Amino acid sequence: MDKSRPPHVSTRPEQAAASLEAKLAFLARPDAYPEGPSRVDAVETHMSWVFLTDTHAYKLKKPVRYDYLDFSTVEARRLDCEAEVRLNRRLAAEVYLGVIPLVLDAAGRLSLGGSGETVDWLVRMQRLPAERMLDHLLRKGSVKQAEINQLAHRLARFYAALPAEPLAPEAYRQSLAGRIEDNLRELDSPEFDLPREVPAGLARFQLRFLQQHAGLFDQRVQAGRIVEGHGDLRPEHVCLLAEPVVIDCLEFNREFRILDPADELGYLALECERLQAPQVARWLLEGYGESSGDTPPVALLHFHQSCRATLRAKLALWHLRDDGRHPPGKWVATARDYLELAQRHADSAGS
Repeated sequence: MDKSRPPHVSTRPEQAAASLEAKLAFLARPDAYPEGPSRVDAVETHMSWVFLTDTHAYKLKKPVRYDYLDFSTVEARRLDCEAEVRLNRRLAAEVYLGVIPLVLDAAGRLSLGGSGETVDWLVRMQRLPAERMLDHLLRKGSVKQAEINQLAHRLARFYAALPAEPLAPEAYRQSLAGRIEDNLRELDSPEFDLPREVPAGLARFQLRFLQQHAGLFDQRVQAGRIVEGHGDLRPEHVCLLAEPVVIDCLEFNREFRILDPADELGYLALECERLQAPQVARWLLEGYGESSGDTPPVALLHFHQSCRATLRAKLALWHLRDDGRHPPGKWVATARDYLELAQRHADSAGS
């Protein structure tokens, strides 16, 4: 997510035959699911509810409208569910099983599939083992270099198979500059009570780097490196199975998926660093270079990491406006951590 204005839940009522409360109550019941699970665990995220059975995961989109997406109608949610399955099958084909309708029959009973009025849609997935998720392994300190090399090789194949985006170099640089300015506008808001010189200093550096090293960015465009990638490559979206899989791509806005692999891999490396695993970050970047033959300039990687950390600081603070699931102090501390990382990588890019 990378838009200048904060998300706001739409207050317009949805014309639907089943209330949201009824849908959530139904999906929390084990007998709602064809596999007959022993229990159902519900997890709320920023834009969805995920219902976990013993073997599967079912994702229901929230009926919300933000500046960068609109899930306020059943049809919009169907289209997004289909896009999520299609895009995520690029890196997790066996995980994303399809889209399933939530149906209301003539007697007013809800069911997954069957006959009646479709009142919503869910993405159906294989449930992945929590103990093999990269964020869990990083916190345990049990990630092996061979596993990261496999992941790097998988990602190198993914990017190599993607067509280059038909972008003009100047347009690419302008899009990056726009995102930097968006981040500054939000982080400079008085409501967040940040020292104004911190985000302002980061933005000055990032815009200056973009201008002074325009040739680096232009070369990446001209080499066909700008592709439609994953968009949200974080450790909690990586599962280190025998063949690594990557889930939860940013499906709702194509603009946010148009990127340089150096940006996306730098982002994953940044998150490994934040989880106190800088050696895993090094393995990832080195493994990608060896597998792909693509070795982006180190300064360029640090630039992208500084921008990503600034973006993550902004997103953390947005939770203060509409989350309510964690104490505000958590998000303020997270934002400050990311701003420290952003400055560290800005210093490295400029050195």
